[in-house]
Amino acid sequence: MNLTTRLRSDDKTVLKELFEAHYQAVCAAVHRIIGERGVTEDLAQQVFIRFWEKRNQIHIDTSPGAYLHRMAVNEALAWLRAKKNQQPEELTYATPLPLQMDGEDMLLHNELQDHIIKVIDSLPPRCRAVFQLSRFEELSYQEIADQMGISIKTVEHQMGKALRVLRERLSIFLS
Repeated sequence: MNLTTRLRSDDKTVLKELFEAHYQAVCAAVHRIIGERGVTEDLAQQVFIRFWEKRNQIHIDTSPGAYLHRMAVNEALAWLRAKKNQQPEELTYATPLPLQMDGEDMLLHNELQDHIIKVIDSLPPRCRAVFQLSRFEELSYQEIADQMGISIKTVEHQMGKALRVLRERLSIFLS
């Protein structure tokens, strides 16, 4: 019985198997974006909860690991967006500090950051997944190809497409 069939038949053992096989990788994906251990674990668990809640709508084109990874990255980015909208940004060890940043610079920085997230979110699913695996997870093209079950040429094409879209849509910030 395949994964989708098992999920749709409410087979809870499939969730346990996926959790045991992919929890550490999901945590790693979230941690690279968030950087806080407690939040990372909460968000990783939330990924599996959402996965189970949406089990009847899920259609996995790639491997389950790649699908969960994409969910983890999306969950972490959503958490960052929500946090940004709720409270002033906290400085952490990982936050780069500019030498001097006035109000206008801070506004432009935040606007650029929001725009980058929107552009990445607007990429087609496969293109977005390849870009996130390359840039956020720092995987090689070969590792991405293996994880997603696609050729290296497809990875190269998708990365080129993502970078082209980013350049075009962020050109107003690049001048």
